[in-house]
Amino acid sequence: MNNATTAKSTAAVTIGAWFLALLWVSPLLYAFWAAFHPSSHGATFDLFSPLTLDNFREVLAAAPFPRYFLNTFLLVTLILTCQLVVCTMAAYAFVCFPFRGSEVLFMLVLIQLMIMPEILLVENYRTLAALGLRDTILGMGMPYLASAFGIFLFRQTFKSVPKELEEAARLEGANTLQILLRVFVPLAKPTYVAFGLVTVSYHWNNFLWPLVVTNSVETRPVTVGLQVFATVEQGVDWSRVTAATLLSVAPLLIAFIIFQRQFVQSFMRAGIR
Repeated sequence: MNNATTAKSTAAVTIGAWFLALLWVSPLLYAFWAAFHPSSHGATFDLFSPLTLDNFREVLAAAPFPRYFLNTFLLVTLILTCQLVVCTMAAYAFVCFPFRGSEVLFMLVLIQLMIMPEILLVENYRTLAALGLRDTILGMGMPYLASAFGIFLFRQTFKSVPKELEEAARLEGANTLQILLRVFVPLAKPTYVAFGLVTVSYHWNNFLWPLVVTNSVETRPVTVGLQVFATVEQGVDWSRVTAATLLSVAPLLIAFIIFQRQFVQSFMRAGIR
């Protein structure tokens, strides 16, 4: 009786999980369908509808998506590089060089996790205007060059590094920077991978702040470019809009499909659930 009840519960959970998965992925499935079919067949769901790549050709001809991708790549690379350096140094200082008030300072860093970026939108824009960095990739990335989440994550990882390894490195004559680069950073590699995935995904899809601070093709990222392309003035053609959407998410989607196992392992090892 217990086995039968357990089997039924497992089957119910499995069915529920599949239902939620299909519900979650249904917009992406529709995007694939509409993008590879003419506009007249975008909502018919006829299995014998003709396939076409014209939507992608029209999208690339109508908007400078290669430039949008370049801007997004430069933005994400700038933010990720600066965050890795700043968060690593800050976390290393909190773990290995404690000082009076360091715990209070760390609590202040954690408080930043509770502050939504949108709250600082006006002040950040005013600061960029004063610095003359509006409509620049540097200005777009400046509010995100440090990450309270990254400092917290790296600090927790560095605290788990055995003190014996640090002491052994010092006996070998390693200086402070060498200990960081040869002891702490290699042991925290899964954490760096997990944090990099989170950062790249978030800033690749970030929309509101880039929309506010950019107004030219030379700096506009792909999310803002997609919004401009899909405006009413361009005409709402869902086949073309979904084709542009697939182009926008394609790099992240391909990366996830290829490195899915590494993604999951990195999150598990870093303690992210």
